[in-house]
Amino acid sequence: MSTPQLVVHHDKELMAQAAAARLITKIVDAQASRGSASVVLTGGRNGNGLLAALAGSPARDAIDWGRLDLWWGDERFLPEGDPERNVTQAREALLDAVPLDPKRVHAMPASDGPHGTDVEAAAAAYAEELAGAANPENHASVPSFDVLLLGVGPDTHVASLFPELPAVRETERTVVGVHGAPKPPPTRVTLTLPAIRAAREVWLLAAGEDKAQAAAIALSGAGEIQAPAAGARGRARTLWLLDSAAASQLPRSLYPPASA
Repeated sequence: MSTPQLVVHHDKELMAQAAAARLITKIVDAQASRGSASVVLTGGRNGNGLLAALAGSPARDAIDWGRLDLWWGDERFLPEGDPERNVTQAREALLDAVPLDPKRVHAMPASDGPHGTDVEAAAAAYAEELAGAANPENHASVPSFDVLLLGVGPDTHVASLFPELPAVRETERTVVGVHGAPKPPPTRVTLTLPAIRAAREVWLLAAGEDKAQAAAIALSGAGEIQAPAAGARGRARTLWLLDSAAASQLPRSLYPPASA
C-alpha cells in the first residue's frame, strides 16, 4: 500500500475546486490510456462539494462521460429517491447534468429494491456486481478503480466503516451490511477495506475544524480498527486533500512543500 501524501488548501471551496480539477485530469488520462475510467464516489458535504465544483468547471467537457463507470463507497439503506441517499445527492450535484451511460452508473441497492429490507442480501448483490466488472488482472474481486473518493468523519470513519464495528474488521468480503451505525441512519451498505485497497488511488477529503482531530489521529500511526481512515490506502497513491482548518492539528513535518 502507498504512503499517504497531503495537499492542504486555504479553505473548503478551494479544496473542492482543486480536487475537481485533479479528478478531471485523472479521468481523462485513464480514458486516454485504457479507453475508460472508473471512480468510486463518496457522499457528505465534502464529496458533494467536489461534485458541485466539477459540475461548475468548464473543463468537465474534457471527460467522455459515456466511458466512465461510477461506483459508490457506501450508501444509506433507504428507499430509492430518498434525499439522504448518497446517489440522490450525487444526481442533484452533478450526475443529472452530464451524459453518463446509465448502465455504467452502479448505485448501491435501496431498501425498497429487489432485496427488500435485507441489507446483507443487498450487500452481497453489490459485491457480485463488482466481481462481474473485475478483470483477471485486477488485484481483488473488484475493479481496479482509478480513483476512490472518501470523506473522513470526525470519528475517523470512512465510507460506513466506523471505529471498532464489525465492518472495519472484515478481511474477506468486499461489501457488507452495517447495523447500528452511530451516525443515522443506522443501516447501511459499505465497501470494506479490502475493496478500498484495490483502488489505484484513494483520495481522502477533509475540511473544517471538526475534522482536524480525525486527520491528526489517522495520520499519526493509529490502527485501522480504532481509526478506519488510517487503513484506507491506494495501491499506487493515497492522497489526503484538506483545508487549513482540517489540517490545523497536524505537525508541520507532515505538510508537503507544495501545499497551497
